[in-house]
Amino acid sequence: MSPAAVDIVLVPDEAMTGFVIAANAALVKKFNSEIILNKNNCLPHISLAMGCIEREEVELAGELLKPLAAIIPRRLKTGGIQKSVSSSGEIVSVIGILRTNKLQKFHEKVSRTVKPFFSYDAREDMVAGGKAGRTTLQWIANFPEKGSYSNFSPHITIGYGELQDIELPRDFAVARLAICHLGNHCTC
Repeated sequence: MSPAAVDIVLVPDEAMTGFVIAANAALVKKFNSEIILNKNNCLPHISLAMGCIEREEVELAGELLKPLAAIIPRRLKTGGIQKSVSSSGEIVSVIGILRTNKLQKFHEKVSRTVKPFFSYDAREDMVAGGKAGRTTLQWIANFPEKGSYSNFSPHITIGYGELQDIELPRDFAVARLAICHLGNHCTC
């Protein structure tokens, strides 16, 4: 059985999830964003740790993460809409999340917990749907160096395109900690 590409994430509460899905729908309509968020199989999320894991080890990793659910930062503050340019040259809009000491320490605990299970040689067949662009596979492969510890940059990806004139909630509650199968564009 092939390993799976997974993301250990914080899932926002219902209100923030709805807000992000609505903002994403605007990007899909205006820019044909390939990221189409929903509540069932493409969740708004904050990535904490990302990598490839043997499918038979997912349950064990989940059991080891369960105690951490008790120390989840329960409220997170937004830091505004940010945009970046992907390695393929596309503008990506995200909601920046303030990297508090508590959130940073939580990310580090999650990262240490899953490190023994993770590898980073991602292939398309490891991604949900079996299709992944080069940038998706590169992001997974480079997550330990570019997305972890001092490079941890908490955010919720909204989608491709530039969002304008949107009033963000100042903060939101975290609904849960989850292990998600990664899809193309590092969706959950």
